[in-house]
Amino acid sequence: MPIVVNLDVMLAKRKMRSRDLAPLVGITEQNISLLKSGKVKGVRFDTLERICAVLKCQPGDILEYVPDDAPSPPHTTIASPP
Repeated sequence: MPIVVNLDVMLAKRKMRSRDLAPLVGITEQNISLLKSGKVKGVRFDTLERICAVLKCQPGDILEYVPDDAPSPPHTTIASPP
């Protein structure tokens, strides 16, 4: 999916849990979880505005566009000891 939701990253940076964010934004913890996992088809601007206000961030800190044809990051393998 071209839009990646980085809400979990912003929550970690702010040392906040979903359960703490939900009542401050006015949506359920379950909806925060769905948003974090990217399992939503959209988000209302007023909800995004409240999330940004609480987390003191910009919408671009939460939402990221990644084209489908973008190369995947290289996988790192760890060699086993002989």
